[in-house]
Amino acid sequence: MSEDVIKTDAVIIGAGPVGLFAVFELGLVDVKAHVIDILDRPGGQCAELYPEKPIYDVPALAIVTGQELTDRLMEQIKPFGAEFHFSERVETLEKTDEGYRLVTDAGTTFECKVVVIAAGGGSFTPKRPPLPGIEQYEGTSVFYSVRKMDAFRDKDVLIVGGGDSALDWTLNLQPVAKSLTLVHRRQEFRAAPASVQKMLELVDSGNISFKLGQVTELHGDNAQLTGVTVKRPDGSTFEQPTEVMLPFFGLTMKLGPVANWGLNLEENLVPVDTEKFETSEKGIFAIGDINAYPGKLKLILSGFHEAALMAQQAHKYVHPDKKLIFQYTTSSSNLQKKLGVK
Repeated sequence: MSEDVIKTDAVIIGAGPVGLFAVFELGLVDVKAHVIDILDRPGGQCAELYPEKPIYDVPALAIVTGQELTDRLMEQIKPFGAEFHFSERVETLEKTDEGYRLVTDAGTTFECKVVVIAAGGGSFTPKRPPLPGIEQYEGTSVFYSVRKMDAFRDKDVLIVGGGDSALDWTLNLQPVAKSLTLVHRRQEFRAAPASVQKMLELVDSGNISFKLGQVTELHGDNAQLTGVTVKRPDGSTFEQPTEVMLPFFGLTMKLGPVANWGLNLEENLVPVDTEKFETSEKGIFAIGDINAYPGKLKLILSGFHEAALMAQQAHKYVHPDKKLIFQYTTSSSNLQKKLGVK
């Protein structure tokens, strides 16, 4: 047995709001969890697609942004010490004598009693620009996310796009890059107005360049970019030298490897029962937008409810010899102690 195997009670796949709340509900019943997400931070769709978009239907919060909700959930689950594995995707899942064994695309191996799939619509995959030969540069000089800002220190950086990710990384990488150029096909941006304003101020002060147009060709040798061809709105072209390119063209959602795990699927969703939100496989649960059952509503609120009932059943698998007594956090000194408020 490899000593690199991480042994834990539960593995939660997906660090969106429902996956995060599952940490809380499992923690209340003494089930320890590791959380895996393909994104580089918690929050799932909320943080990635609409971090500043208001959400109005989370109970007791009249208005909350996706990022605020994520931050509050991270604060709430702190007492349970969940460990996170970001920028990883679960590739294989197999049954063992004691539960399940999962391996990610980074080679991390987990053994656990229960698996909780909270993967939303599936895994996020960056949209690849339709540029000939882009594959040869991916991972060496074309990147779809920033894992370590230091990797771009003292480099000539080209960012392509006009959404939140493009503008956020323009602002964040400007201090470390040797030079930074933002290319977008039009003057209007989909990003937060405050970010656009900061970007324009950096252009005015000569700290970054902004150019209108679309990248049409990549140039370089041995997987190393040396520059790109940009087509202006009037049809003319120019060459833009660069060492690295970060295209932010949005994300697509794919069910991904979940489809190969032997679970019953209905139209790319995972059917569950409504008593414990278990799939066709004992010990594998599905909560949030990825599951299906009669009357299902795709609401964060629904996912929170599903997490609570899932945890009751998960306890039976993880602690088969312990009777679970239902308790309220308002009155149970035991639960308050776990939460660090007693």
